[in-house]
Amino acid sequence: MKSRFRLAVIGAGRAGMVHARNAAGAVPEVELGCLVDADPEVANKAGAQLGVPVFTDLDQALSGAAFDGVVITAPTFAHADLAVLAAGAGKHVFCEKPMALTVAECDTMAAAAERAGVVFQVGFVRRFQPEFAEARRRIEAGQIGTPMVVKSLTRGPGLPPAWAHDLRRSNGMLAEVNSHDFDCVRWLVGSDIERVYAETANFKGAERGVTAPDFYDNAVVSLRFVSGAIGTVDGTCPAEYGYDARAEVLGTEGLLVVGDNHALPLLEIRARGTGERPTYSSWPQRFEPGYREELAAFARSASGGLPPLVGATDGRAAVAAVVASNTSWLEGRPVTVARDGVAR
Repeated sequence: MKSRFRLAVIGAGRAGMVHARNAAGAVPEVELGCLVDADPEVANKAGAQLGVPVFTDLDQALSGAAFDGVVITAPTFAHADLAVLAAGAGKHVFCEKPMALTVAECDTMAAAAERAGVVFQVGFVRRFQPEFAEARRRIEAGQIGTPMVVKSLTRGPGLPPAWAHDLRRSNGMLAEVNSHDFDCVRWLVGSDIERVYAETANFKGAERGVTAPDFYDNAVVSLRFVSGAIGTVDGTCPAEYGYDARAEVLGTEGLLVVGDNHALPLLEIRARGTGERPTYSSWPQRFEPGYREELAAFARSASGGLPPLVGATDGRAAVAAVVASNTSWLEGRPVTVARDGVAR
């Protein structure tokens, strides 16, 4: 019997525990080898829940446990160092979004994986969520013609972690929340983002105790693609009514909508799980099958020596769009997303 693909999950926060629980029993292709978290209390609590060894850094895990790949869910500013260390040790790398803080870091991570001959996959879960994957299939099949206008949104009910309030450590909400959207629109349209213009606003930061400079909790980004298509990405965090993720693609021959599109003259939602239509309470609930499938796909790619379905090039493209969008709203101008990732 072929052994399952063993994973070390780095980071036992919200996203880390979603992946760890899936690896521990919800995805037949994988098993959880160990957990890594810099906070010993967090690590020990998570390890006790899942019955696996725990370590406080990756170096310890590499010398103290057997595993085939890592799942990186640590804060964004730690992604590059962790990915390079794991790849250098011959471990396949699954890195949660956003891939890194800068395009240069993305290039360093990709180069490390290529040198080591390991698979590098980015955690863009929407590509593995059934309805989003079906939308992509229909667009590729030409069912709505050529994409002309695309819209994608993400709204979450809570603030990102405190470290993510600081643009220097996270690139802000456009990275931590809307990375999914930047990847999703690029994937659905089948074209790179060429230019962005972003506007942001801060409505709830002060009342939530956020003091970081340049913090924002709402953003809208206008997009132009190399193909000529145009579109928008918008994000809000926190949005009190629940977790919401939708996309729309208007083609030359039809319209495709991913998410609720009911013919209601008026819809009001005030609280999670209530109102005229209950909403998702969280992102793990909204994308439950997608999170399982992306781990299974990672294991299949790594075990079979196959390219990942979503790789470093895709992660880099999203980071480039985020960096350009931050430059745009900070400087109040449209910004070109250059191939080298430098905003102009």
